[in-house]
Amino acid sequence: MRIIPVIDVLNGIAVHAIRGERRHYRPLKSVLCSSVDPVEVALTFESLGFDRFYLADLDAILGKSANFALYQRIHAKTNLVFMVDAGVAEVTMAEKLLKAGVSEIVIGTETLRSLDFVNQAVKSFGEDRVVVSVDLKRGKVMTVSENVKSMSPVLLAQTLEKIGVDQIILLDLDRVGTERGVNVEVLKDVLEKTKVKVLAGGGIRNVQDLENLRKLGVSGALIATALHNGKLEVNELKSKGFLCMRAGKPVCPQNSRTD
Repeated sequence: MRIIPVIDVLNGIAVHAIRGERRHYRPLKSVLCSSVDPVEVALTFESLGFDRFYLADLDAILGKSANFALYQRIHAKTNLVFMVDAGVAEVTMAEKLLKAGVSEIVIGTETLRSLDFVNQAVKSFGEDRVVVSVDLKRGKVMTVSENVKSMSPVLLAQTLEKIGVDQIILLDLDRVGTERGVNVEVLKDVLEKTKVKVLAGGGIRNVQDLENLRKLGVSGALIATALHNGKLEVNELKSKGFLCMRAGKPVCPQNSRTD
């Protein structure tokens, strides 16, 4: 199971996300890095042994311009694989993200207008370059699409699987930044009823949460708060086999659902 650090970007800087309430987001304070420059935060992750991260471009998600220059800087200065949610809703925008150095495009249901776009994206870029984030609020799928809004999380996951999506994020926005623990019930339901690879996001508190996710068969965990406040330490992640180093590179055992 992969550990995937998260960088939330608002007004061009790294911020601390809490429950999806963006008006309350504040500049990031981290025991790992004193800078709020997303590039510096990414470089810190790389220096600690992480091989990838997730970036939520909240500026783009909120309807402003995407931070293309930022993606290019990260691509130029690190060797990290990074996935970006920039509120992408059309193929031309997705193409621009990939040209800017983004490794994987995240299509978030929050800004998804139609499942047709997901189908187009998978056909255009391949299942290994497209990740769908199933954004949950109060247990329901958060979306502007009436069709998607009518679906339960597991029905949506099954529909995405039929379209050809190989990997999804189950992101519980109510739990983001709260350290309340993950939404295990939804994760279990999706894992039992589909074969998609699942990344869990929102509420992860400690190594025990990660152990539980690994036992469930989750492919990866998106983590921000517990890393930045020091409750999850890199040495602990290494000792438990979540972050393994060999010749300076992370090499971790894979489970049946992990790519």
